[in-house]
Amino acid sequence: MAVAPGADEVHGAAGFGHRFFLEEPLSSAELGELEDQVGVVLPEEYRSFLLTVGRGGAGPAWGLFPVRHAESRWQWEGDGAEITALNTLAQPFPYITAFNPADGLPGPPEDEDFDSAEAYEEAEEAYWDNYYQVIDAPEHSVGLIYLCHLGCAYREALVVSGPARGQMWGDNRADGGGFAPLVDSCGVTQSFAVWYRRWLEDTESQLMMQTPDPPS
Repeated sequence: MAVAPGADEVHGAAGFGHRFFLEEPLSSAELGELEDQVGVVLPEEYRSFLLTVGRGGAGPAWGLFPVRHAESRWQWEGDGAEITALNTLAQPFPYITAFNPADGLPGPPEDEDFDSAEAYEEAEEAYWDNYYQVIDAPEHSVGLIYLCHLGCAYREALVVSGPARGQMWGDNRADGGGFAPLVDSCGVTQSFAVWYRRWLEDTESQLMMQTPDPPS
């Protein structure tokens, strides 16, 4: 794919993107050390990928966050990877259906409800402070490893603990959309392997459409 015509036009591949490069796989010893540190055995499909394909790089959107050893421990790196709370991965992600932490919150204040601009600004500031405390609460993302950044703070993550273990979920809090499992065209939840293969197939199809026909 890296040398195919149009490769630089694939979303997330050019510039500071992944450029279709895969970092070398983890060794069994490295994976064991990683799992010991985070306190959880990773889902089998992702474990297999780390051992036989690569520790990160080429993948959906801006690429698959690589897991690297830094500052005496293993961690995922990339724009958004820092959201992964390494010390809570063994805690069960409690959800099995889409949810929005913002559901039930009152709407933002209306300026006509206040006697002065200063009072309205104070109320608005208090509202947004509370809003972000609620939607960004750490309990919403326990048991999740964030694996890629779609751009504009939209991210996708792998559930590693809890009833949805092995599923890929989207974190759409950037636009108030909450969390939801990623599903295929039939509504079936996507595992890591299905998610990654779908990107491969979609990218291959995009590149084939840009390949010129051979001369007759």
